[in-house]
Amino acid sequence: MTQTAKAVESAQFNIGEARFNMIEQQIRTWEVLDPVVLAVLDAVPREKFVAESQVGLAFADVELPIGEGQTMLSPKLEGRILQALNIKKTDKVLLVGTGSGYLAALLATLAQHVHAVEIYPTLSNAAQYRLQAQGIHNTTLYVADGVNGFAAAAPYDVIVFAGSLPLRPLAAEKMLNVGGRLFAVVGESPIMEATVTERVGETSFRHETIFETCLPVLENAPQASKFAF
Repeated sequence: MTQTAKAVESAQFNIGEARFNMIEQQIRTWEVLDPVVLAVLDAVPREKFVAESQVGLAFADVELPIGEGQTMLSPKLEGRILQALNIKKTDKVLLVGTGSGYLAALLATLAQHVHAVEIYPTLSNAAQYRLQAQGIHNTTLYVADGVNGFAAAAPYDVIVFAGSLPLRPLAAEKMLNVGGRLFAVVGESPIMEATVTERVGETSFRHETIFETCLPVLENAPQASKFAF
């Protein structure tokens, strides 16, 4: 075996070990125990959705910078999102904040189709390239502002906001099918709540707070009113 081949084999082994440790030490310990979710996190190569210089950090418990002042969600948060939404193979998904493309890849592996919206063309183009390189073709990417949802492809069975919002996304909630679920981190730093909203009827919704966290605010997110006394 040549030195180059040995180096490649060693790198692959290290990536496999890093992925295993990510799942066992970060994701499982954050109460993500759904075997379907754990399997997709193991199967989709996270290292293929980061810059080459970041491969060594791809599995770390951090929010990696991906350009345009944006960051990639931490692995444990992505695991909790997938587990909370209980995505089915028949689901049509909207992802607001395509970012690196990794969360879109996870969602696409679980769902029928993913519509992903990103305000920055450079990020959307890079994500499209990465998804195609991994043979993931059940995604449609748009360069647009999805902070209020994305009416052009509505309605959806699942909606995921990859950044936080000061206020509940009421317009997007109305884009859900009955039985549809929406994940959003709502609030203002330092107190934000990860929430799941389910549309239980034409005019009725059920809201649940599943944990507390803090995420960067989505571009152009509507702000809560400030009262001066």
